[in-house]
Amino acid sequence: MSSAQANLKATECLDSLTIPKNRYVIFFSLAVVGCAVDLLTKHWIFQWRGTPQLGQPRNVWWIWEGYFGIETALNPGALFGMGEGFGVFFAILSIAAAVGILVWLFWFQAARDLLLTIALGCVTGGIGGNLYDRLGLWHDGNVPKGYEHAVRDWILFRYEGYTWPNFNIADSLLVSGAVLLAWHGFFQKDASPNPESAATGGGQR
Repeated sequence: MSSAQANLKATECLDSLTIPKNRYVIFFSLAVVGCAVDLLTKHWIFQWRGTPQLGQPRNVWWIWEGYFGIETALNPGALFGMGEGFGVFFAILSIAAAVGILVWLFWFQAARDLLLTIALGCVTGGIGGNLYDRLGLWHDGNVPKGYEHAVRDWILFRYEGYTWPNFNIADSLLVSGAVLLAWHGFFQKDASPNPESAATGGGQR
């Protein structure tokens, strides 16, 4: 192999180890826009329907009577009402998860994988939206005692008498990201280049 060919091969190998610039755009667009949409919808819905108060009747506004509607609710736990009473723990866990995602994507260069970038962008957007609520940055004082760090939910689904726990856009982003991660884990092969083989030109001359 000539010197020029060797240099070209080395350049191509180095390029394959570099995170494409569009991965930054994709990730931060999903994370920032997803979080913003979640916070804006929660703000608008709670302004319109009001903050639920203990002992008051449900404030359901049906889009499809008996199946799909809007109802404000406060969740002091985690996703879909699980883990009630551990709000501070979930807030700390959320911060740690967000930091871990950034390190994994951009330090360990997992962002070279497009599907992982999309999945973790969705997850980060969901983390941001619910973390804002868990930190107590949303309420104006008109909140039942003990719910100051609750997450605002407003999407209501019901089917044949069963009511799914109320959720929000952030929850939807978290679930979507988790589904994409599961899909990636089961069906996508690791296409990351081997640094050792890249440095030697794949072992071929």
